[in-house]
Amino acid sequence: MSEFRIHHDVNELLSLLRVHGGDGAEVYIDLLQKNRTPYVTTTVSAHSAKVSAILTAAVCPGQVKIAEFSRTPEDFLKKYDELKSKNTRNLDPLVYLLSKLMEDRETLQYLQQNAKERAELAATAAASSTTSFSAPATASKISMQELEELRKQLGSVATGCTLQQSLELTRKMLRDKQNKKNSGQRLPVFPAWVYERPMLVGDFLSGSGLNTDTAVPIGTLPLASQESAVVEDLLYVLVGVDGRYITAQPLTGRQSRTFLVDPNLDLSIRELVNRILPVAASYSTVTRFIEEKSSFEYGQVNHALAAAMRTLVKEYLILVTQLEQLQRQGLLSLQKLWFYIQPAMRTVDILASLATSVDKGECLGGSTLSLLHDRSFNYTGDSQAQELCLYLTKAASVPYFEILEKWIYRGIINDPYSEFMVEEHELRKEKIQEDYNDKYWDQRYTVVQRQIPSFLQKMAGKILSTGKYLNVVRECGHDVTCPVAKEIIYTLKERAYVEQIEKAFNYASKVLLGFLMEEKELVAHLRSIKRYFLMDQGDFFVHFMDLTEEELKKPVDDITPTRLEALLELALRMSTANTDPFKDDLKIDLMPHDLITQLLRVLAIETKQEKAMVHADPTELSLSGLEAFSFDYVVKWPLSLIINRKALTRYQMLFRHMFYCKHVERQLCNVWVSNKTAKQGSLHSAKWFAGAFTLRQRMLNFVQNIQYYMMFEVMEPTWHILEKNLKSASNIDDVLGHHTSFLDNCLKDCMLTNPELLKVFSKLMSVCVMFTNCMQRFTQSMKLDSELGRLTLEHGTMLGPPTEAERAEERTRKELARKYLAEHVDAPQLASSFEATINKFDKNFSAYLLDLLARLSIYSTSDCEQGMASVISRLDFNGFYTERLERLSAERSQTATPQVAIPRGPPAPAPRVAVAAQ
Repeated sequence: MSEFRIHHDVNELLSLLRVHGGDGAEVYIDLLQKNRTPYVTTTVSAHSAKVSAILTAAVCPGQVKIAEFSRTPEDFLKKYDELKSKNTRNLDPLVYLLSKLMEDRETLQYLQQNAKERAELAATAAASSTTSFSAPATASKISMQELEELRKQLGSVATGCTLQQSLELTRKMLRDKQNKKNSGQRLPVFPAWVYERPMLVGDFLSGSGLNTDTAVPIGTLPLASQESAVVEDLLYVLVGVDGRYITAQPLTGRQSRTFLVDPNLDLSIRELVNRILPVAASYSTVTRFIEEKSSFEYGQVNHALAAAMRTLVKEYLILVTQLEQLQRQGLLSLQKLWFYIQPAMRTVDILASLATSVDKGECLGGSTLSLLHDRSFNYTGDSQAQELCLYLTKAASVPYFEILEKWIYRGIINDPYSEFMVEEHELRKEKIQEDYNDKYWDQRYTVVQRQIPSFLQKMAGKILSTGKYLNVVRECGHDVTCPVAKEIIYTLKERAYVEQIEKAFNYASKVLLGFLMEEKELVAHLRSIKRYFLMDQGDFFVHFMDLTEEELKKPVDDITPTRLEALLELALRMSTANTDPFKDDLKIDLMPHDLITQLLRVLAIETKQEKAMVHADPTELSLSGLEAFSFDYVVKWPLSLIINRKALTRYQMLFRHMFYCKHVERQLCNVWVSNKTAKQGSLHSAKWFAGAFTLRQRMLNFVQNIQYYMMFEVMEPTWHILEKNLKSASNIDDVLGHHTSFLDNCLKDCMLTNPELLKVFSKLMSVCVMFTNCMQRFTQSMKLDSELGRLTLEHGTMLGPPTEAERAEERTRKELARKYLAEHVDAPQLASSFEATINKFDKNFSAYLLDLLARLSIYSTSDCEQGMASVISRLDFNGFYTERLERLSAERSQTATPQVAIPRGPPAPAPRVAVAAQ
């Protein structure tokens, strides 16, 4: 069972039991995954649980067993046998689970209490919705005798038509379902007169027997005459015709046929007659089954089974005809009839049992074959019965195996009656590029558990994959046929067709993998995506960020996407990315959320925070272009099976994270450039600027080391592992698994799957950006003054180049301005305010960085994340933070430290995201 299935089932169970609060489903999922065993013999366990239910119900009622908790143990066993006769899947594991639940008193008490509460709620709801009404009083009462007569009259009239109406309704439902599935394709149907002429059916019909009006009362006849008359009647009854003294009772449903024997018949003769009549009852059951399942609506497998049964019934009828000849010659006594009918009795009984089970289980296609195979296997030791079941299973499996052969040899499904184990769904392959939740590869073709024959259960996954592989190649315009195609024939030795399926699977895997790797250049496309989404193309990003810097500073609503597309095209042509043959597939995408919101939404799925995250208003804060910016990539079929929307979304998350880190690094470098203006101030000014310079360098060291870690300790090693795995992959599912594993590992090691680390990292990046905004504004006035002086001296005025006198005057004015500016900057109150602001930034940055290092230390030791330990060693290479961490830990153990607020800074919007790219 997959992790997703376990997650779904646990949540479903919690919902049904109305369990709220607690630790959520994750705790139970972890326990199940740690404690589950790969194989459990539940068949034997269920059988022992059932047997113990029988014994303990009568012997030791104090034992905690299934039957003890039922007031009527016989009903439990009856229900078990009924479900078993319907060939219900997973019945034995269910019984085993119930027996284990019965032994756990605490769980049992909780379930009983839960059931009681649910019943009370249901009763309350029913009481509140029920409207009272009064029935009109009857004018007169009907007697019990009149009621019984009326019931008999209604029963005799309605018996035949009710059954026919039920069958007709079933056929109509099946026809509607099949026509809906096969729109545009006309399916064959029998003409209406086949069902309207009852004499075509070889079963008992009222009024079709011998004339009973002229029949002599059998009690008045001598014993020899009674025997002769009964033998004649039995020969009629055995072929579905009523006799004079033995008549069939009307059917009220699908139960077995019963007969009414003249009560005046001699007791000894009647006893022997009652032994022979089950053959007639079984024949009636088989005949009705053949007539019903011969209709096209019940599918090709049931049709083939009915045809095989008809062949066996013909042999049975030949036997009865031979007995009739003996009877006409006076050579057939009742004892001889009993002797001659013995071989046929066993055959017809098995046929009737199979027909009843198919009817009860409403079996079609694969489920019919499962039932037949299980019966064949269960008859081991009874060669005659097993041979009979094998004959029927081989005949019924022919149409199923024809569908199977087309699927595994050519990738085509021709299943008009929904009998095959693989079901096709109408999905557009183009949608895989658009819809994040569209799972084309998983949902286009799915396995229908009910239609998997039990002898193919182990190979169901390979059968599904084999056809899917070939189907992908066919949809690309290539006609493929397996060169090792061979007819598959049913046998109890499963290895015969297992080998054939494995050969077909290996061929299909090789064909699709070669098609994607060689003709469609999958690896080349993945390398192209790596260049852009994982920032592997350095010069391209330098050009691109230089060109789009001003545009991306705008609010996202003010950005013109076409202008960004043009700048992207320009950056591609100006860099070495121009040699990439797939560069035109790269596109611009402006996302509706910042990265942190997007990641937290993903991480909140199936948790308590999911509803709050989903209903959050995305327009509460305006996004800047940097926060919303991402790349997109155009992927065509069939590469979209691997590089689907889900994979591209993971790539976008990594890109946005690294891109934003690169942006913060550029901003800090710009602060370094602009801070050179401070050198024009006095020595006193340089001293209090030193704190800002030091903080800027610490921030730059942090951002650059994080980028180096992501690029060279996460992305590159993981990418090399992916390339190595792709070379050794044997089928497309392996490729999908390796690619998904690559992306998941990158997201995890880049701290994007841990909400706590993500939030701390986001705060650190926000502090860095707010610090750069503050520093840029503070040095802006000095920069503008210096630039104005430079432009005036170098380029002159509109009246022409400056004269020597003008140059001297400009130099004097510039010196006065510098002196005034230096004095103004060194003012005590301004210096004090600026120093306090820088101290707040320093305190916040240090606090968040220490928090991040502490969390990384915990995760690197508890979760064995060795990569995160590398981040710690890079950021704390000289042990500077280790001392502070130890001191902080000691302080926290004594008293909780108040949380420091981030300084507000100027009114420009500060990014809320720790999104990034390199």
